[in-house]
Amino acid sequence: MWDKPALMLWLANLLYAVAAILLMYAVLFLVVHLPLFPLREVKVNGELKHVTREQVQFIVTRALKGNFFTLDLNKTRRTFEKLPWVRDVNVRRRWPDKLEVTLEEHEVLARWNNTALVNTQGELFQAASDQPLPVFNGPDDSVKEIASQYQFFKQQLAITGHKPVQVSLSQRRAWQIRLDDGLVVELGRERMEQRLEKFVKVYDRSLGRLTQMKKVVDYVDLRYPNGFAVRLGNTVAQKPAGA
Repeated sequence: MWDKPALMLWLANLLYAVAAILLMYAVLFLVVHLPLFPLREVKVNGELKHVTREQVQFIVTRALKGNFFTLDLNKTRRTFEKLPWVRDVNVRRRWPDKLEVTLEEHEVLARWNNTALVNTQGELFQAASDQPLPVFNGPDDSVKEIASQYQFFKQQLAITGHKPVQVSLSQRRAWQIRLDDGLVVELGRERMEQRLEKFVKVYDRSLGRLTQMKKVVDYVDLRYPNGFAVRLGNTVAQKPAGA
């Protein structure tokens, strides 16, 4: 190899190029890590109702490490995501010394099995809330389904002047609703939307009249093909077999 000048020249040029790249990298590394590019401002955007200024300040002062270039954006995003009401986080650098954080909060819809909260996307999250919220009960894989059906139930029942305060889905996929006046509505497993629509259409001339007559109705069974059964006070209505 030593008697091949062209190869030696090529090898020498390669070594010079590698050395130059390493030198440039070392210089850049030193410059970036010098205390010349501090973060001077952290701007937090978003319509925040539950995330507090104190929570944000704690993260900014305790968890953000590094300067404009060395700050780990992924780690920063994950830190903000740990806040109870935060659903999504977007983090960006803004030259020359600003960090911009955009937070999206969960919009709470209901309580889930009294163990968690449900947002309007049908997602579970852990947070504390003293709001009067409807309660969803059901299998673990049914959160989105119940959240979707709740919106339909709420829209339909608004015609009657009532709203659902509890929606339950059994392991056998049977639906039950409890209204704000205590009335329990049994929908069953099939055609529950059609059953509820029919019930709402005749509400005023059926249960509505019973209410005007001071009759207390605490249970309605909509699983009958041509009507529904009600329970007045402690009187138990006959239930259909196999519905």
